[in-house]
Amino acid sequence: MDILNITQANTSEWQPDSKNVDINEWFLMGSPVPVLSIMAAYWLFVIKVGPSLMSKRSPLTLRTTMAAYNFGQIILAVTLFSKGATFMWNNGFIQTECIMENIELKNYVTNGVYLYFITKITELSDTIFFILRKKYNQASFLHIYHHSITVITTWIALKYEPNTNTAMFVGTLNSFVHIIMYTYYALSAYPQLTKYLWWKKYITKLQLVQFAVMLVHLLIEYNVTKCKPSYIIMSIIPFNLVFFLYLFSDFYSKTYKETNVANRKTKHVD
Repeated sequence: MDILNITQANTSEWQPDSKNVDINEWFLMGSPVPVLSIMAAYWLFVIKVGPSLMSKRSPLTLRTTMAAYNFGQIILAVTLFSKGATFMWNNGFIQTECIMENIELKNYVTNGVYLYFITKITELSDTIFFILRKKYNQASFLHIYHHSITVITTWIALKYEPNTNTAMFVGTLNSFVHIIMYTYYALSAYPQLTKYLWWKKYITKLQLVQFAVMLVHLLIEYNVTKCKPSYIIMSIIPFNLVFFLYLFSDFYSKTYKETNVANRKTKHVD
């Protein structure tokens, strides 16, 4: 734990022999081995095994399975957003005090972040569905990196620094975005609704706004809170938020702006 430069407040308040729940006893939280094994299996399947398995097979439809999955993700996102919004409504968007000093808040936040972590694992199914449907172009570096790093960073934050409001804020805002995103996915499974889904590109814009807001919130809270995140958290999270801004901006530019330019040129030629 010293390697991670965890604050004094964190180490004193989060002990296995305390009367509070021990995070190390929770599913997947005892050591990094289980979650790294899940990630290794994920990478192996989406990069090698899956494409090889589907190379001589027709794409799977999976309409019913994906409909159930998407609606399940919507329910999880609504639950998480509700928990996070309730917390911030009662305690503010910026935390100056240490959450660990209040056992009730501590357990509320930690349980919320743990549920968020579990949803990050279930969301790996997005990529698996792409592979089984042979939508290989959608299993891009951006997609795989984004899904992978969110699992890993959420595990680290939950394991070593469950007291930071940053994790709660990130989870709440991200869950709001995912309510919209998985609603789109659920509706897009029905061809008759395609003409009503013109707002797809705005989901990417919303994601970009999300990353920018998360970054600003993190920097503001770091300067006012009594329980500052460790240096490793303050290195990993801002770096990834900036990297996400770059990756998603590049995706938006290539997917929508360049497509619009090409369409205008085609119309001009016609």
